[in-house]
Amino acid sequence: MGVSKPWGEVLACVEEWLSERFEVKRGGGAHNLPAMEGLRGLAVFLVFLVHYVTFIRPFIAGDETVVAVAKAIHVIGNTGVDLFFMLSGYLIYGSLIERRQPFVRFMRRRAQRIYPAFLAVFLVYLMLSVGFPTESKIPSSVLGGLLYVVENLLLLPGLFPIPPMITVAWSLSYEVFFYIAIPILIAVLSLRSRTTSWRIAAFGLIALLFTCYCYVWGGPIRMLMFVAGIFVYESIKSDALKWLGSSEAFILAIGGMAVSLLPLSGAIGTVTKVLALCIAFYACGLACIGRPAGWLPRSMSWKPVRWLGNMSYSYYLLHGLTLKACFLLLGGLVPMSLKGSWLFWVLLPPMFCLTLAPTAALYLTVERPFSLSPSRRRLVEPAS
Repeated sequence: MGVSKPWGEVLACVEEWLSERFEVKRGGGAHNLPAMEGLRGLAVFLVFLVHYVTFIRPFIAGDETVVAVAKAIHVIGNTGVDLFFMLSGYLIYGSLIERRQPFVRFMRRRAQRIYPAFLAVFLVYLMLSVGFPTESKIPSSVLGGLLYVVENLLLLPGLFPIPPMITVAWSLSYEVFFYIAIPILIAVLSLRSRTTSWRIAAFGLIALLFTCYCYVWGGPIRMLMFVAGIFVYESIKSDALKWLGSSEAFILAIGGMAVSLLPLSGAIGTVTKVLALCIAFYACGLACIGRPAGWLPRSMSWKPVRWLGNMSYSYYLLHGLTLKACFLLLGGLVPMSLKGSWLFWVLLPPMFCLTLAPTAALYLTVERPFSLSPSRRRLVEPAS
């Protein structure tokens, strides 16, 4: 007992220190749900798996079984961005439908939420582009290079065929488009004065028309995930689908991810996979946000998962660069004779842990003070 008590006190102090820095109060209500913070943590871990698989592939190339497993994990990991989109749809739509907000003021808040951490990481990429020109994505011509930098600063890669300097930043163009479109749509259709059933029918029609457009002509079909988040908000407000609990949501989530693994190709394959994920993450959102008493929201409310969720934007931006540096160092240290499929499983936990330090530093030094400081928390919702 004499030994365990000091260790207990140390662990309590560590937990208190972490809580002070990684617990974020966002004005209560929908923005302060523990399970939703955990869903963000799950989403960013899925994104981590995508980049981990990308960098570990040269080390496991000889084992077809592990390569196939890695490929499946890569596909499932890609759904993390879709989960972010669903959460953003719920948060941003809910914020705008509940109260009127001047468009310019709303966009200023969104820029304040996105740009501090983005600019910090963007500057790191610029410096690395100068220091390692062979790895640089910036065109060699002065005019082309300047245009490319400006395009990335304006968050255009993603919806436009521009290679992003920060690999994951393509999704920010989707976010910005949603930020611009949804307040205009709310105003044009007078959605605040409509009934819940009317709004659900309207967004259902919009989703149907958009799906048909993407099927025939192609387009950013993953924008439908924002509509899934809107449906989560409206379903909770109307107290719909009371039967949908944690177990049902979990089964639907597994089913949606399983569909993404199917060898479906072409427009019909893409649409099918996105619609399956819309249903899956709609169910997860409804179970975790609208049914906080179930086992799934309790799991998502675990402190480490929530803390990862609160720093998920900083983690999202910087973890890929951290992983690349770690694997470049590893490639020089590990002899070819030791490389093999066993490394896939052995390296996964330490590589994830190694990404936490620099991303937490970005969160504590840039994102939290400049985007989530006490004076701003009532004004700024969490970024996806």
